[in-house]
Amino acid sequence: MWQDAKLLNATANVLFSIVLLAMLVSGVWWLIHRPVFALQVVRVESEKAGVKQNELRHVNTLTIRDQAVPKITGNFFTTNLEEVKQAFESVPWVRKASVQRVWPDTLVVQLEEHDVLGTWGEDGRLISVAGDVFTANLAEAEEDVQLIGFSGPEGSEKEVVAQYLQFKQWFASLNLEPEAVQYSSRYAWSVKLNNGLQVELGKVQEVNALKKRVDQLIKVYPQLVTRLQGSIVSVDMRYPNGLALKTSNQSVASNRK
Repeated sequence: MWQDAKLLNATANVLFSIVLLAMLVSGVWWLIHRPVFALQVVRVESEKAGVKQNELRHVNTLTIRDQAVPKITGNFFTTNLEEVKQAFESVPWVRKASVQRVWPDTLVVQLEEHDVLGTWGEDGRLISVAGDVFTANLAEAEEDVQLIGFSGPEGSEKEVVAQYLQFKQWFASLNLEPEAVQYSSRYAWSVKLNNGLQVELGKVQEVNALKKRVDQLIKVYPQLVTRLQGSIVSVDMRYPNGLALKTSNQSVASNRK
């Protein structure tokens, strides 16, 4: 080997390249860890469905400073953007966060807030119009809208919200709106309307079964109101050929075909 000049030159070149690369990597590491690249600014912007907004409704500066900013580590080059994203998404009311670097010392964080629709279950959680369940201050949510009450098996959140939107459309012809939608553990549907009427719709096997039951109620509802003078408390639409009523005097009436 020591008498082979070409092999010696090749070996020397390889070793020299390794040393040079190590020095280059060390230099870059040293450079990017200089204080001059420390993060100086974290700019937070509001974004909703891909459109920038002027301000955030529920996420405030104090909450961000206390819950998200302390989790940011590193400098402009070394900070982990995914970890920053997760830190901001852990803040109440934040649905989604996106983070990008802006030279030379800034992080820009775009936040999308939850658009609250109602409450989910009995443990104080909220649900958004997208069917996302989250935890936040209930009092803040009540400042925005009249909250709808939702409940259902875990994992059914989006299905329940989608069904609520259909109920809202169907009952509009009676000038009524759902104020609570329940999907039981036995997969039975019930709706409470904003006039206090409780509607039991039960389980369905066919795709259009719920719509048929609601249509049946809508067809006879004006007659029921006229006959019972607004004393209906609940109506059970689970019968194949009729319905059952409960009135405010606790009596139960039936209307069978």
